[in-house]
Amino acid sequence: MKTIKIPYYTSSLELHVDEANLKAVVTAKMHQYKPPMGEAELVRDALAHPVGTPPLCELARGKKKITLVTSDHTRAVPSKLTLPILLAELRKGSPDAEITILIATGLHRPTTEEEQRRMFGDTIVDQERIVVNNAFKDEDFVKVCDLPSGAEFFCNREAVDCDLLLCEGVIEPHFFAGFSGGRKSILPGICNAATVNENHSYKAIADIHSTTGVLEGNPIHTDMICAARAVNTQFILNVALDGEKKVVAAWAGDLEGAHAAGVQFIREQSQCPSIEGDIVVTSNGGYPLDQNLYQSPKAVATAEACAGEDGVIIMCCSCCEGMGGTNFERLITLGSVDEIDAYLSKIPPKETISEQWCPQIYSRILKKHKVILVTTYLDHELVRRANMIPASSPDEALEIAYGIKGRDASVVVIPDGVSVLAVKG
Repeated sequence: MKTIKIPYYTSSLELHVDEANLKAVVTAKMHQYKPPMGEAELVRDALAHPVGTPPLCELARGKKKITLVTSDHTRAVPSKLTLPILLAELRKGSPDAEITILIATGLHRPTTEEEQRRMFGDTIVDQERIVVNNAFKDEDFVKVCDLPSGAEFFCNREAVDCDLLLCEGVIEPHFFAGFSGGRKSILPGICNAATVNENHSYKAIADIHSTTGVLEGNPIHTDMICAARAVNTQFILNVALDGEKKVVAAWAGDLEGAHAAGVQFIREQSQCPSIEGDIVVTSNGGYPLDQNLYQSPKAVATAEACAGEDGVIIMCCSCCEGMGGTNFERLITLGSVDEIDAYLSKIPPKETISEQWCPQIYSRILKKHKVILVTTYLDHELVRRANMIPASSPDEALEIAYGIKGRDASVVVIPDGVSVLAVKG
């Protein structure tokens, strides 16, 4: 019997699989990657050798108003480490500049002060100007341009009305934007709801190029790049994290150049051929990404690549904060998966409902695969209404899956489905 730890909330759950059934345990090479220097040294080295731009302190010279975009409470950006280094570089170049830290929430709820203190540390919260993006507060946004898709791009004034705009973030595979990081800090990070919604329309999500690991021809990525360039994003700092959320690599500099360097590293460390199993077990990498069901399609989409034609997917996701959005909950419990997809497919891009993209992706997956959701926080009746099968532990879920696929079913385990880029063929 093989015991495998599955990330769950702030710890892990144990899965026990008979070795006769276990076909593979798939992990990103990055979890074993040994960086050449410590976390802070990696960040400082990236800033000292930016890709395609002068050093940040030089860019900051003469600037009066600087906006630094960072991620919200749903992302594992190591801001407690990176922000002090970035702020020091900015003030080295412009000691008297007014600096605003703008939290990119996209359509998520506001990041609380308690969460900010955990993410940034008390000193930054007490001493720096921090603004939390609110996509539903129209007066905070100004129209910048029309995007290639035809969507109107409205961006937070804090990013438009500044002399220097920079972003920090994490690069990892993303289930419809190709990869996270870089331009994604701007769109969806600091846009109004209408811009985000249209970028994530049914048509855009359904495009064959809107998938994990694909940037070329991806309409969602194309809009994101256009938006980030339109507001003159002059500098980024992006990092890669291992399974313990430790920095193992960092890139700084040009919006596209530094991001491309990071994407190349992530491909090398995360991409692997898909290994097909009758049952695929995965997780959303634990907290913060597993705090609600809305975030969970990221890993389920990875499992989909390994689940064959009708494989069963087991998703371990704490959902400690519930479903994750009122629209998401309403749409994913609207009816059968066919009824949900039919309803969403009729919504024009400019009438896109916030959060509809996750029910759309779940509907696509649930048409082919039974999904068993392991959660000890979410009401199991609500899970059933979302067209999934509830379980309280990985072992219970596995027994349910054996009941569907048979006792001799092969099992593929992807402990952290967010970090793996599984490629078919």
